[in-house]
Amino acid sequence: MSNPKKMTRRDLAFTAALFAQAGTANAAEEGHKYTGPLEGFENKVPMKEFDPVAWTIDRHKSAPLKMTFKATNKKQAEAWQKAFRAKVTELVGGFPQERTPLKPQTLDVAEFPDYRRERFVIETRPGVMMLGVLLTPKSSGPFATVICSPGHGRGVDDIIGVDENGKTISSEKNIYHDFALKVVRQGQAAIAIENMAFGCRRDQKTKAKSLGTSACQPTAGAALLLGETMVGWRVYDVMRTIDWVGTRPELDAKRVAIMGLSGGGTVTVFSAALDTRIKAAFVSGYLNTFRDCIMSMSHCIDNYVPGILNWGEMYDVAGLIAPRPLFAESGERDPIFPLHGFKEAFGRVQATYEVFGAKDQTGHEIHGGAHEFSGRDGLPWLKSKLG
Repeated sequence: MSNPKKMTRRDLAFTAALFAQAGTANAAEEGHKYTGPLEGFENKVPMKEFDPVAWTIDRHKSAPLKMTFKATNKKQAEAWQKAFRAKVTELVGGFPQERTPLKPQTLDVAEFPDYRRERFVIETRPGVMMLGVLLTPKSSGPFATVICSPGHGRGVDDIIGVDENGKTISSEKNIYHDFALKVVRQGQAAIAIENMAFGCRRDQKTKAKSLGTSACQPTAGAALLLGETMVGWRVYDVMRTIDWVGTRPELDAKRVAIMGLSGGGTVTVFSAALDTRIKAAFVSGYLNTFRDCIMSMSHCIDNYVPGILNWGEMYDVAGLIAPRPLFAESGERDPIFPLHGFKEAFGRVQATYEVFGAKDQTGHEIHGGAHEFSGRDGLPWLKSKLG
């Protein structure tokens, strides 16, 4: 057997250089972030055509919007509202033909220095219970009444000053800033309603996660499988709340308004659009174009109404509120309902009101915050409209 060749210093230096080079290459490879199977082919294929969001935004440009507002006089506008309101009702899944007994029950009553709080439940449809919290001023009624709709979070507790430990405080630490308390403190009754899939209206698996985890999925998904929508289910709860208002002598059923932030803003727009018993609406952190918000970024499934872009945009739905008073607010830094979409939508809504001869029945505020409630201009405006 021959002896192995003895390595010279030159051989050792060469081998060391090879190992160093390999180490550098591996380090460079480890530091590289792989971008996917088209890496390196970006100049060979049209990358935009692999982007489904960009594709859907392009689709919006040719969306039929068959019933978008085009009226030029009040008579045409009223005819449009009648037809489009029926279409939107159909799109959200319709509502029960028969309104069954509410079976109201008061759970408890608590007195505070400047308001009274009553927690109650009603059965909005067979097998479906809803919690409501009525806040009334320490004065005599009947009171103008504002239905207050929270969005994603802990439900009614977020807007009535109840913290994560169930203690009643007015901390205003969340995006809602206890807006139901603000309503009652300006002399109106507030009814905070627990929207389906929030707060106490959740399945046991979701409740086990956290107080702020919503059950929109699977509930809203189930609604779609049934040919209905979470929007429609929540709007019907508002309708039944108005029915309940009519049974309470301290509340004025002829002066009912609605307000809400975010998901509560969705409920506000669609409820005021579809139930003309609502005399005024204050929408916060929602009015926009479908294109710029729920079509352009990830949002909860509870926002979506299948097929609606075949018939109209969000500003058309809001146009169904005309000529009743409508106030809208948006944050300059709202990342999920962007300001440019708000400005376009509100301008379109104002154009609808102008045809009704009611442009003075609209108002708006652009505040310096993000996705949160302000109420600086909207709450006094709402009070002036309800009396």
